[in-house]
Amino acid sequence: MCFHEHYHQPQFTTTEEQVLLSEASEEITSLEAEYETVTKKILTKEASTKLIEIPAEYDFISEQVIDKPAHQIWKKGNGPIQKLDDATGEIMCLVDVPATYKTVTNRVMKSPAATTKEIEDPAEYKTVHIKELIRKPTVRTTSIPAKYGTVTKEVLLKNGEYVWHEIHDLSDSKQTHTGNKICLIEKPAKYETVRTKVVVIPATHQKIDIPAKYETVSVQKLVKEAREVKTELPAQFKTITHQQLVKEGYMEWRSILCETNMTQGRISKIQTALAGKGYYSGKIDGVVGTGAMSAVNAFQRDNQLPIDKYLNIETIKELNISTN
Repeated sequence: MCFHEHYHQPQFTTTEEQVLLSEASEEITSLEAEYETVTKKILTKEASTKLIEIPAEYDFISEQVIDKPAHQIWKKGNGPIQKLDDATGEIMCLVDVPATYKTVTNRVMKSPAATTKEIEDPAEYKTVHIKELIRKPTVRTTSIPAKYGTVTKEVLLKNGEYVWHEIHDLSDSKQTHTGNKICLIEKPAKYETVRTKVVVIPATHQKIDIPAKYETVSVQKLVKEAREVKTELPAQFKTITHQQLVKEGYMEWRSILCETNMTQGRISKIQTALAGKGYYSGKIDGVVGTGAMSAVNAFQRDNQLPIDKYLNIETIKELNISTN
């Protein structure tokens, strides 16, 4: 008996099914801290007080002092020349000369040096630009819902099968005839591979600490309170040299050898007397020259006699020479 092999195609139906495309999850977003730059004044030096020294104050005072005191001098007057005995006389006038003054400026202390004075030393500030935190770092979690999708798929209602019919059985069409007459070959079912995304490692979040930022600012800190130290300042002196009137000037009359009595013989006697005493070494010529007057002045000086440019009577008498 011969059998023909017929293959009955599998029967499918098309159905729609919702499948999970992605599971529900959470999305974690890290929000960084927010800063803004602000301008601030920071204290760099605290307010304090300090002591300062108040120096002495001086003033200049000008005053007039006597440069030359008032005095009297003899001046030649107007009148005829008279002869008194053997001498020549002139009319002399005693004239008052007023005192003269000069201005002297002296530095005098107006107010003595004070010890100390306390003054306020204001605080000092520095303007700096700093970043100020306006929002701390946070973590935001957003829920992500599961996603579904509609998948159209064929569902096997009946597997394909091989049916053996007796060759005279015409219940199946020739189209289903496989051509096999002997062996019945089973054809396996067909499957379609569908890839599905599944969560292997669930979403997590990691917390990252952002360290605070610091800025080093140098400030002055009061270490020691201000205190008052008194230092004794010695008085200062200045030596001022000035002339003090010890004896008023005065006028005196001296008797001198006039030209009338200044004979060559008398002058020669004076030169001889000075030479004998070791004061004159010049020529004995009876002339009153520079050398003779220098010897006269030296003799006057050594014997406490009035010194002038004339041959006064006291000097001549001291030399034991007659004035007549």
